[in-house]
Amino acid sequence: MAKNKKKYYVVWFGNPAGIYDNWKKCQAAIKGISGAQFMSFGSLKEAKIAYSKDFKDYKGKATSKKKKTLTAALKAAYGEPNLYSIAVDAASSGNPGIMEYRGVVTQTQKQLFHQGPFKKGTNNVGEFLALVHGLAFLKQQKSDRILYTDSRIAMGWIKKKKCNTKLAWGPKNKDLLDLVKRAEKWLKENSYTTKVVKWETKAWGEIPADFGRK
Repeated sequence: MAKNKKKYYVVWFGNPAGIYDNWKKCQAAIKGISGAQFMSFGSLKEAKIAYSKDFKDYKGKATSKKKKTLTAALKAAYGEPNLYSIAVDAASSGNPGIMEYRGVVTQTQKQLFHQGPFKKGTNNVGEFLALVHGLAFLKQQKSDRILYTDSRIAMGWIKKKKCNTKLAWGPKNKDLLDLVKRAEKWLKENSYTTKVVKWETKAWGEIPADFGRK
Protein backbone atom coordinates (compact mmCIF):
# COMPACT_ATOMS: atom_id res chain seq x y z
CA MET A 1 0.00 0.00 0.00
CA ALA A 2 1.38 3.39 -0.98
CA LYS A 3 2.04 5.72 1.89
CA ASN A 4 0.49 9.16 1.92
CA LYS A 5 3.07 11.82 1.09
CA LYS A 6 3.96 13.91 4.12
CA LYS A 7 2.73 17.47 3.99
CA TYR A 8 3.90 20.64 5.68
CA TYR A 9 1.47 23.40 6.55
CA VAL A 10 2.31 27.10 6.37
CA VAL A 11 0.22 29.40 8.54
CA TRP A 12 0.80 33.04 7.62
CA PHE A 13 -1.95 34.36 9.84
CA GLY A 14 -2.86 32.27 12.87
CA ASN A 15 -2.08 31.73 16.54
CA PRO A 16 0.78 31.32 16.20
CA ALA A 17 1.91 31.73 12.60
CA GLY A 18 4.54 29.25 11.48
CA ILE A 19 5.29 25.98 9.71
CA TYR A 20 3.67 22.78 10.99
CA ASP A 21 4.49 19.18 10.12
CA ASN A 22 0.98 17.80 10.57
CA TRP A 23 -2.61 18.88 10.05
CA LYS A 24 -3.59 18.61 13.72
CA LYS A 25 -1.03 21.24 14.74
CA CYS A 26 -2.02 23.47 11.84
CA GLN A 27 -5.69 23.11 12.73
CA ALA A 28 -4.98 24.18 16.31
CA ALA A 29 -3.14 27.27 15.04
CA ILE A 30 -6.04 28.45 12.86
CA LYS A 31 -8.96 27.41 15.05
CA GLY A 32 -11.14 30.40 15.89
CA ILE A 33 -9.03 32.77 13.76
CA SER A 34 -11.16 34.85 11.43
CA GLY A 35 -9.45 35.15 8.06
CA ALA A 36 -6.75 32.61 8.88
CA GLN A 37 -4.20 32.24 6.09
CA PHE A 38 -2.72 28.78 5.54
CA MET A 39 -1.75 26.28 2.86
CA SER A 40 -0.13 22.84 2.56
CA PHE A 41 3.11 22.00 0.74
CA GLY A 42 4.78 18.77 -0.28
CA SER A 43 8.17 19.49 1.26
CA LEU A 44 9.72 21.45 4.09
CA LYS A 45 11.82 23.37 1.57
CA GLU A 46 8.70 24.55 -0.30
CA ALA A 47 7.05 25.46 3.00
CA LYS A 48 10.04 27.54 4.16
CA ILE A 49 10.15 29.41 0.86
CA ALA A 50 6.41 30.07 1.04
CA TYR A 51 6.62 31.27 4.66
CA SER A 52 9.28 33.79 3.64
CA LYS A 53 6.82 35.27 1.14
CA ASP A 54 3.28 36.63 1.39
CA PHE A 55 0.07 34.60 1.44
CA LYS A 56 -1.19 36.63 -1.54
CA ASP A 57 1.61 35.11 -3.63
CA TYR A 58 -0.01 31.68 -3.18
CA LYS A 59 -3.71 32.41 -2.65
CA GLY A 60 -5.82 30.71 -5.29
CA LYS A 61 -2.85 28.93 -6.84
CA ALA A 62 -2.12 25.22 -6.75
CA THR A 63 1.14 24.40 -5.03
CA SER A 64 3.56 22.76 -7.41
CA LYS A 65 4.68 19.22 -6.68
CA LYS A 66 7.36 19.36 -9.34
CA LYS A 67 10.46 21.44 -8.94
CA LYS A 68 10.39 24.20 -11.51
CA THR A 69 13.58 24.89 -13.41
CA LEU A 70 14.39 28.23 -14.95
CA THR A 71 15.11 28.55 -18.64
CA ALA A 72 18.58 29.60 -19.68
CA ALA A 73 17.18 33.01 -20.62
CA LEU A 74 15.65 33.56 -17.18
CA LYS A 75 18.84 32.45 -15.45
CA ALA A 76 20.79 34.86 -17.61
CA ALA A 77 18.42 37.64 -16.57
CA TYR A 78 19.36 37.06 -12.92
CA GLY A 79 23.05 37.13 -13.78
CA GLU A 80 25.64 35.64 -11.45
CA PRO A 81 25.99 36.26 -7.71
CA ASN A 82 28.60 38.78 -6.59
CA LEU A 83 31.32 36.65 -5.01
CA TYR A 84 32.80 39.67 -3.25
CA SER A 85 30.29 39.16 -0.49
CA ILE A 86 29.29 37.22 2.58
CA ALA A 87 26.12 35.16 2.93
CA VAL A 88 24.02 34.44 6.01
CA ASP A 89 21.37 31.85 6.79
CA ALA A 90 19.51 30.28 9.69
CA ALA A 91 18.04 26.87 10.42
CA SER A 92 15.36 25.80 12.88
CA SER A 93 14.34 22.25 13.78
CA GLY A 94 10.75 23.40 14.32
CA ASN A 95 8.65 26.51 14.50
CA PRO A 96 9.48 27.18 17.23
CA GLY A 97 12.41 24.83 17.68
CA ILE A 98 16.17 24.63 18.09
CA MET A 99 17.60 27.46 15.99
CA GLU A 100 21.06 28.51 14.88
CA TYR A 101 22.51 30.89 12.33
CA ARG A 102 25.79 31.62 10.61
CA GLY A 103 27.66 33.76 8.11
CA VAL A 104 30.15 32.55 5.50
CA VAL A 105 32.36 33.87 2.72
CA THR A 106 30.19 33.42 -0.37
CA GLN A 107 32.97 32.20 -2.65
CA THR A 108 34.66 29.70 -0.32
CA GLN A 109 31.93 28.97 2.26
CA LYS A 110 34.49 29.67 4.98
CA GLN A 111 32.52 30.24 8.20
CA LEU A 112 32.92 33.73 9.64
CA PHE A 113 30.55 33.47 12.57
CA HIS A 114 28.05 31.06 14.09
CA GLN A 115 25.55 31.45 16.92
CA GLY A 116 23.36 28.87 18.60
CA PRO A 117 21.77 26.53 19.16
CA PHE A 118 18.98 28.51 20.82
CA LYS A 119 15.85 26.93 22.29
CA LYS A 120 12.37 27.88 21.05
CA GLY A 121 13.50 29.99 18.13
CA THR A 122 12.21 30.40 14.59
CA ASN A 123 13.83 30.54 11.19
CA ASN A 124 12.74 34.14 10.63
CA VAL A 125 14.21 35.31 13.94
CA GLY A 126 17.44 33.51 13.05
CA GLU A 127 17.56 35.13 9.60
CA PHE A 128 17.07 38.56 11.21
CA LEU A 129 19.82 38.00 13.77
CA ALA A 130 22.14 36.65 11.08
CA LEU A 131 21.66 39.80 9.01
CA VAL A 132 22.33 42.13 11.93
CA HIS A 133 25.40 40.08 12.89
CA GLY A 134 26.58 40.30 9.29
CA LEU A 135 26.09 44.06 9.18
CA ALA A 136 27.96 44.54 12.45
CA PHE A 137 30.73 42.18 11.33
CA LEU A 138 31.29 43.99 8.03
CA LYS A 139 31.23 47.38 9.71
CA GLN A 140 33.77 46.25 12.28
CA GLN A 141 35.99 44.87 9.51
CA LYS A 142 35.52 48.09 7.49
CA SER A 143 34.60 45.86 4.58
CA ASP A 144 32.70 46.96 1.48
CA ARG A 145 31.49 43.45 0.65
CA ILE A 146 27.77 43.04 0.02
CA LEU A 147 25.58 40.89 2.27
CA TYR A 148 23.36 38.12 0.88
CA THR A 149 20.26 36.65 2.51
CA ASP A 150 17.50 34.45 1.09
CA SER A 151 14.88 35.89 3.46
CA ARG A 152 12.66 38.74 2.26
CA ILE A 153 11.03 38.85 5.69
CA ALA A 154 14.35 39.45 7.44
CA MET A 155 15.23 42.14 4.90
CA GLY A 156 11.95 43.89 5.71
CA TRP A 157 12.59 43.69 9.45
CA ILE A 158 16.06 45.16 8.98
CA LYS A 159 14.60 48.14 7.12
CA LYS A 160 12.13 48.71 9.95
CA LYS A 161 14.87 48.08 12.55
CA LYS A 162 12.44 45.77 14.31
CA CYS A 163 12.20 41.98 14.68
CA ASN A 164 8.47 41.79 13.99
CA THR A 165 8.04 38.22 15.19
CA LYS A 166 4.98 36.72 16.86
CA LEU A 167 7.15 34.24 18.72
CA ALA A 168 6.10 33.75 22.34
CA TRP A 169 8.88 34.67 24.75
CA GLY A 170 9.52 32.90 28.03
CA PRO A 171 12.24 31.52 30.34
CA LYS A 172 13.36 28.93 27.77
CA ASN A 173 14.22 31.51 25.13
CA LYS A 174 15.13 34.51 27.28
CA ASP A 175 18.70 34.44 25.95
CA LEU A 176 17.32 34.66 22.42
CA LEU A 177 15.08 37.60 23.36
CA ASP A 178 18.09 39.38 24.86
CA LEU A 179 19.95 38.88 21.59
CA VAL A 180 17.01 40.22 19.57
CA LYS A 181 16.87 43.33 21.76
CA ARG A 182 20.60 43.86 21.32
CA ALA A 183 20.22 43.52 17.55
CA GLU A 184 17.38 46.05 17.44
CA LYS A 185 19.42 48.42 19.60
CA TRP A 186 22.39 48.08 17.26
CA LEU A 187 20.23 48.91 14.23
CA LYS A 188 18.85 52.02 15.91
CA GLU A 189 22.23 53.27 17.11
CA ASN A 190 24.39 52.46 14.08
CA SER A 191 24.53 53.47 10.44
CA TYR A 192 26.01 51.26 7.75
CA THR A 193 26.82 51.36 4.06
CA THR A 194 26.58 47.61 3.43
CA LYS A 195 24.23 46.65 0.61
CA VAL A 196 21.84 43.86 1.65
CA VAL A 197 20.89 41.77 -1.38
CA LYS A 198 18.36 38.97 -1.91
CA TRP A 199 20.00 35.66 -2.81
CA GLU A 200 18.11 34.28 -5.84
CA THR A 201 17.81 30.62 -4.88
CA LYS A 202 15.86 29.56 -7.96
CA ALA A 203 18.64 30.82 -10.23
CA TRP A 204 21.77 30.20 -8.14
CA GLY A 205 20.85 27.27 -5.91
CA GLU A 206 20.95 27.22 -2.13
CA ILE A 207 22.66 30.13 -0.40
CA PRO A 208 26.27 29.20 0.57
CA ALA A 209 25.48 29.63 4.28
CA ASP A 210 22.69 27.03 4.07
CA PHE A 211 22.82 24.33 6.76
CA GLY A 212 21.80 21.61 4.31
CA ARG A 213 18.84 20.27 6.30
CA LYS A 214 16.16 20.51 3.63
